[in-house]
Amino acid sequence: MELLGKAIPIAMLSFVVSSMLAVGLGLTLSQIAAPLRNVRLVAMGLATNFVLMPLAAVVLGRLLRLDTPFAVGLVILGSAAGAPFLPLLAKLSKGDMAFAVGLMVLLMILSVGYMPLVLPLLLEGVSVDAMKIARSLLLLMLLPLGIGLVARARWEPAAARIKPVLDRVSSLSLILLIALLTVTNFDKIVSVFGTRAILAGILFLLLGFAIGYVLGGPTRETRRVLGLGTSQRNIAAALVVAGQNFSDPKVVVMVVVVAIVGLLLLMPLARALARRASSA
Repeated sequence: MELLGKAIPIAMLSFVVSSMLAVGLGLTLSQIAAPLRNVRLVAMGLATNFVLMPLAAVVLGRLLRLDTPFAVGLVILGSAAGAPFLPLLAKLSKGDMAFAVGLMVLLMILSVGYMPLVLPLLLEGVSVDAMKIARSLLLLMLLPLGIGLVARARWEPAAARIKPVLDRVSSLSLILLIALLTVTNFDKIVSVFGTRAILAGILFLLLGFAIGYVLGGPTRETRRVLGLGTSQRNIAAALVVAGQNFSDPKVVVMVVVVAIVGLLLLMPLARALARRASSA
């Protein structure tokens, strides 16, 4: 069990870095910038992800009277925007792919500066090292993303060959990470049942989708993207912050639980939205 515990940081590093590199290798600056010219839509995306979702996490934690570590994990997720899975969800739901890519990168970059500033304000009575959060997010997320963007701009054929490999590494690393966290924290995950933590995660994700969909602009394609993009949080950023800044494993457990619930909930939801679009 001790050996498995030592493998967790390696799996986490592999997942975060490979996913960020893959995102960068698959994009150009023009792809990122084009859909962001719609100022109103971008403003709605920022408001839902950086104002409403953190507040929703705080309110749900208090209403459901979550244990402090679970409430902290939910607040971390509420402040972690820019999920690398958003383009996949947008594709499955037949949403606006250009907007999905631009929104994902914008939220991802802003989260690096946002989380260290806001988390100390939201987590009353919890000691948070803002500089440590900023440093870890910068090195593990923003730097690989920048490297990927530069590599795509200069060596596009090589980037096209490497990206599928990194996508597979990222997916396998996430599966391995969740498996390792589940095995090493099995007793803590079992203890989640009956604590309302799973209910909080489900309500949090559904509320995020509803908020994003309602504020997602005049077209169904952009509403699907903002709904899914608001609901699906940046698990990579949340794991970095939870794993490197909090000693209580229940904080990471909460992030993992919501990640699993999100995969089980949002993938079928995206497909259901696509079927609805096809029938319409």
